[in-house]
Amino acid sequence: PDYHGNPGPPPPKVIVQRCLAGRSLTHVRAGCVVCGYLKVLPMFLMVLPGMAARVLFPEVVGCADAQGCRRACGTPVGCSNVAYPRLVLTLLPPGLRGLMLAVVLAALMSSLASIFASAGALFTLDVYQRLRPRAGARHLLMAGRLSLGGGVLWIVAMVGLSLAWLPVVEAARGGQLFDYIQAIASYLAPPVAAVFFLAVFVPRVNEPGAFWGLLGGLGLGLARLVPEFALGTGTCGSPGRCPPLVCGLHYLHFAALLFLATGLIVIGVSLCYPPIPRQHLHRLVFSLRNSREPRIDLDRQPPKDGAGDVQLRDVEAEPAGQGVEPVGQGAGPPGKGAGADPPAPPPEEPVWSRVVDVNALILMAVAFFLWGYFA
Repeated sequence: PDYHGNPGPPPPKVIVQRCLAGRSLTHVRAGCVVCGYLKVLPMFLMVLPGMAARVLFPEVVGCADAQGCRRACGTPVGCSNVAYPRLVLTLLPPGLRGLMLAVVLAALMSSLASIFASAGALFTLDVYQRLRPRAGARHLLMAGRLSLGGGVLWIVAMVGLSLAWLPVVEAARGGQLFDYIQAIASYLAPPVAAVFFLAVFVPRVNEPGAFWGLLGGLGLGLARLVPEFALGTGTCGSPGRCPPLVCGLHYLHFAALLFLATGLIVIGVSLCYPPIPRQHLHRLVFSLRNSREPRIDLDRQPPKDGAGDVQLRDVEAEPAGQGVEPVGQGAGPPGKGAGADPPAPPPEEPVWSRVVDVNALILMAVAFFLWGYFA
């Protein structure tokens, strides 16, 4: 979504929440590039400690056979899961151990806070407001707070389900948590990435293409995920029961093919339906990113007659037409009518825009090099 709340294939909401606080588009892009640089650090934070643990604890992390690994950590396929905890518990003094625990809990609380806020906003604006369309801002605020209370119970239930899911993890990837996480992402994330990529770079893509692309990609991913988890992939010593035709391809290669298949579905279905008019795409696709023409929102509702239409305001809802400018979707700046188009964002500064673009290219080059060199 963009700054005016227009719908689209969104990135994760925890990122969108931060981006919406940016002063300008340049600030938002620069923040994403800085986060991209920081995202490179976990590569070394995971690889280098693992290599160090293998050297320091060769009998545990570097176990050579299934019997030795089973004696060391209870898992015959390897003991890489205990590498980082063994380093923390063995090398760090008690004070730094507590600091590490505080860091982990802080990161967890930050993620949960973003998830709770997103869940409350989704429930309030997409569900509750449709059930109570005349609810004021205070009413919606209380509904959002109450939904957060229910979200805590939901999180507790999800934690219990996660604990019950541990045997499935052990059966799917031999207990290798990192492989399990990457496999899940390879089966479920490529359709979303393909739809988002095409929606930004291909103006011909429309809503039916995105919808059926997501469904088709999800179906293909589940066709690989369900047999692999139900039958198991096995190990070198004991092959699993999953047929090689389904599970024989490496999950990273499967992710690449799934991305391409989803893209073909999106483009094929989009060509069967009328394209989105250009007037709705200004500054929403890459080819029109510098357009200065006004954009018309696809979801704009025609104005209703009468004074019964209630709009959201900062404090409480007031009927339109009583001398107060309504603020809502499609509302213009002060002094214009409620049906006026939102103004175009201010132009970016050319110097800083080029600085951000150059850093983005450098970041992509570094990411490709690291991926190719280590993977």
